[in-house]
Amino acid sequence: MELVESSDGVPPAAFRPRPPLSAVHAEPTPGGFDESGSCHCCSNGSSVASLGPGALTGYETLDAPPHYDFYANTEVFGRRRRFRPSLYQLRADPEVDSRPPLYEETTAAQMGGEGSSEEDEEEEQQKEPPPEPARFGWVQGVMIRCMLNIWGVILYLRLPWITAQAGIGLTWVIILLSSCITGITGLSTSAIATNGKVKGGGTYFLISRSLGPELGGSIGLIFAFANAVAVAMHTVGFAETVTDLMYENGAVMVDRVNDIRIIGIITVTCLLGISLAGMAWESKAQVLFFLVIMVSFVSYIVGTITPASPQKQAKGVFSYKADIFATNFVPGWRGPEGSFFGMFSIFFPSATGILAGANISGDLKNPTVAIPRGTLMAIFWTTISYLIISATIGACVLRDASGLLNDTLSVSSSTQGCEGLACLYGWDFTECISNNTCTYGISNYYQSMSLVSAFAPLITAGIFGATLSSALACLVSAPKVFQCLCKDKLYPLIGIFGKGYGKNDEPLRGYLLTYVIAACFILIAELNTIAPIISNFFLCSYSLINFSCFHASITNSPGWRPSFRFYSKWLSLLGAVVCVVIMFLLTWWAALIAFGVVFFLLGYTLYKKPAVNWGSSVQASSYNIALSQCVGLNHVEDHVKNYRPQCLVLTGPPSSRPALVDLVTCFTKDLSLMICGNVVTAGSSQSVVEKASGDSHVAWLNQRKVKSFYRGVVAAELRSGVNMLLQGAGLGRMKPNVLLMGFKKGCCGETPRAAHDYIGILHDAFDLQYGVCILRVKEGLDVSHPPQSEAPVPIGAEPQQSTVFQKRQGKKTIDVYWLSDDGGLTLLLPYLLTRRKRWARCKVRVFVGGEADKREEQREEVLALIKKFRLGFHDVEVLPDVYQNPRPASVHQFENMVGHFRLDPKQDSDSGPQRQQEEQWMISDQDLERNKAKSLRQIRLNEVLQDYSREAALVVITMPVGMRGVCPDALYLTWLDFLSHDLRPPVLLVRGNQENVLTFYCQ
Repeated sequence: MELVESSDGVPPAAFRPRPPLSAVHAEPTPGGFDESGSCHCCSNGSSVASLGPGALTGYETLDAPPHYDFYANTEVFGRRRRFRPSLYQLRADPEVDSRPPLYEETTAAQMGGEGSSEEDEEEEQQKEPPPEPARFGWVQGVMIRCMLNIWGVILYLRLPWITAQAGIGLTWVIILLSSCITGITGLSTSAIATNGKVKGGGTYFLISRSLGPELGGSIGLIFAFANAVAVAMHTVGFAETVTDLMYENGAVMVDRVNDIRIIGIITVTCLLGISLAGMAWESKAQVLFFLVIMVSFVSYIVGTITPASPQKQAKGVFSYKADIFATNFVPGWRGPEGSFFGMFSIFFPSATGILAGANISGDLKNPTVAIPRGTLMAIFWTTISYLIISATIGACVLRDASGLLNDTLSVSSSTQGCEGLACLYGWDFTECISNNTCTYGISNYYQSMSLVSAFAPLITAGIFGATLSSALACLVSAPKVFQCLCKDKLYPLIGIFGKGYGKNDEPLRGYLLTYVIAACFILIAELNTIAPIISNFFLCSYSLINFSCFHASITNSPGWRPSFRFYSKWLSLLGAVVCVVIMFLLTWWAALIAFGVVFFLLGYTLYKKPAVNWGSSVQASSYNIALSQCVGLNHVEDHVKNYRPQCLVLTGPPSSRPALVDLVTCFTKDLSLMICGNVVTAGSSQSVVEKASGDSHVAWLNQRKVKSFYRGVVAAELRSGVNMLLQGAGLGRMKPNVLLMGFKKGCCGETPRAAHDYIGILHDAFDLQYGVCILRVKEGLDVSHPPQSEAPVPIGAEPQQSTVFQKRQGKKTIDVYWLSDDGGLTLLLPYLLTRRKRWARCKVRVFVGGEADKREEQREEVLALIKKFRLGFHDVEVLPDVYQNPRPASVHQFENMVGHFRLDPKQDSDSGPQRQQEEQWMISDQDLERNKAKSLRQIRLNEVLQDYSREAALVVITMPVGMRGVCPDALYLTWLDFLSHDLRPPVLLVRGNQENVLTFYCQ
């Protein structure tokens, strides 16, 4: 039989998966294939085996190409979602189960295939889409919000005073130290925020979904509380300014302290009303506040270059003077707070608005882009503004001034006896300086920026805008973080605050709780007292965020793949340590209390074992998961984010296949499970048992510095022995999930029974939900050790064979042929390889099938899908020629290979039962015709591999799956043999178990 027929044959192009891959342009096509490879002709319930030779049968009707929907967990309006076929669907025996192999436990409507008509699709698309909540970009949603939260009360009311205390030089040190801490934290937050798609919940959501509930819960609760207290700080700053204005105009309600309390409570109540009105109103208010602050800055800069009037000079304000700058450059400590860390504790809250954008992550259009860009830009510009304001006000304003116009030096009087720098400019403030009664100057008057400004009311407006915008941002951030924390039910008695209201799920109860906390701290009515309290909480939060980023990096979890590359785990560790050190330098007892609360929350979470599965980095490695299970932490669950290949390697004696051992070591090195399995089939004598479980194998692994378990079993045949290993290897959840085996040279020269047993091992692994990998190297895997002498070889003294997987690969390529979607294992293994130093310089090229006329469009779609996985693969190529007919010479070569297993119908079956049994495993003409298109595809794929990957360091290709009852085992083995034969680089055939091992979600 000829495989290539031009008249009635079915060319491979007929089985080409329908593009595109994106989740937006998908439309089912009745009577053909949809994007998931679903065959609509099977909707009547007939089995694949009953279809004629020209029907759409075999794996091509089920084996789906890569598709966005397979990894998405949300529905897209206007169409039905596609589902990846399961292992059962791929391998279902139609003779045994009459269900259409396209169905799992889903309906036709859920599958988006046979049960849907064109009218249903049109009706679905004509429906009005649900209203979208407000979404913000990186400028308005993150940068402006963060800048407003950073430009708070400290900027206007305390920065001039801090400059007088610490001097311009040390003030710059304080600003830069604060910016370094917030900058490092911003880098860590950016890394966490880009480690998958994020939703609402802000900082708590990012930490908890990336690193688990243990760290996330602690950070979330402390950070929400810190933001609630920050509302009080900014509100007190606003009330303080209003009170000063009232006193200047002779308006007094009770006294200064109680006036601040009354105005503060009224203000925070009004802010609560704005917050309850919704994010749209809050966002409009933030933009207005931003414009007011920018105008106030312009007014201030203009005031510094405008010649000062006598009224301003009496209050210590002059134009730029080098003498004033030099005098104010050095410290002038005063009062109990007069120290570097005292000033730092008061200033640091002004730099803590960096997470204001991350805290509304659910309201951002693209959080993974907006959070890094907006946060880092906000830190940069606000740092520049702080440095400029500190330098300019220190160059224009004296530390002390009386404010009296009579304190001038007459022309005839001398400066002898005159104290202070003002004497050089014709002013004598000696009396107030000596008596410490000066009321003006940057050491005494908190509103000094208003004095300098060209128009003082603009600075007052800026103070109002800065304080109110920061208070409003904190008032919005704290409830959203707290709501997400409450919904996760990590801690008792707080769940009632998680209830949301309205289409945007607004946390009204969280707003009220934040309001109560803020009101309690407003009653303190002293800004210099509230600021250090906030500093400790924010430093604690930033320390935990930086440590979380470091911990996720150091554990080498496969799920830690942030697309933001400009961070360093060691820089994050440094940031965490610096935060802790500064906390103790500020107030050691407050630092102890803060960390006591953190450890209590962490211990409570570990003890209560909440029923959540977010992929905790605390249990990142398989060994930790198993250990946790042994000591009773049964809540620890495997998560797709932390998936690692736990490998069962069929090596025989490990020393006989070092290439297989070395390859698997690259995947599992020191982090996940590796078991070398050996099946001995030479009987069950004592010597055979000792051979299977001998110490020499373990010694060889130790000598090769391979961290692996060894397990030998004695069985009557290879397949039954492998089945024992598949079911019995491992402990608890520390058990293999991927089977790796070698492809022997000349396997198609074996008997049909041998081919049946070899493929049967693959079927057994699939039945047990294993992924399967087959390694084929040109020189073969079997290594013989000729005896050097008659003396016995000592344990562990076998020669160590060097393999290609032990060598540095240099700037070569790893070619990945992702031709069908198996859950992502085909992509994950090359990614893990590139994390090893030997393969780090290799470039990964991803090849997919497609159409020539849509080549660029399909390339962009696949590239966008891979980008969501954050693997760092940028080289994607669409191969339309994989669907072309193979060359006749290749077809002839395949026919010669398959001829060994062909069943001759003319031959009499009188050779006894053994012959009749072997005929069950032979390939009939009907089998060959039924799988003709699939056979042509494997032939063509080998030609493509020869053309594109001749110089690759490694070829990774999605392994085809032969449908049970449709594809004979002998034919399936011939596919694998021909697909990978005659290639110079090693070939790794990979097939996952159809369950996702990659995700673009952070939860």
